[in-house]
Amino acid sequence: MRSAPTNPLRDLVIEVFQANGLLIDTGNGLVRDVGLTSALWQVLAALGYAPVPLPVAHIARAMGLTRQAVQRVVHVLAERGFVELQPNPQHRRAPLVVLTEQGSQALAAAEAAEAPMSRQLVERIGVRRVAAATAVLRELNALLQQGLVSAADADDPDSSTP
Repeated sequence: MRSAPTNPLRDLVIEVFQANGLLIDTGNGLVRDVGLTSALWQVLAALGYAPVPLPVAHIARAMGLTRQAVQRVVHVLAERGFVELQPNPQHRRAPLVVLTEQGSQALAAAEAAEAPMSRQLVERIGVRRVAAATAVLRELNALLQQGLVSAADADDPDSSTP
């Protein structure tokens, strides 16, 4: 059996996909008692760290998700009283999603549940290595968002993209 040729970016992408799945499963376990899922927590966090209330499309863009997926999550969050929709002076049909006090408390509880695990992981991996990994992923995300991977590049057999 032949081994596949080495492709560092493909290897990184595979690890990111695996980490994403593990983070979702782990997050679900961490926030279950708070009444959240990883998806609900993710949107609460996006709102909690945004300097201003955001419409669904902006949340989706910031998180790299579809507007429809975020809309479904926002609907659930609103039903549970974690967010409310307010008029958007910039766009009549795109209300602003605003974290409620209950939503802020749920986000704080989720972060408190997650904090011990984060500390342990940073202790094991090291602050500098975590920071370096974060920098690489930010750069990768920025390049992908800029559309630097064109269709022509994807068709190039010498291209190192996955």
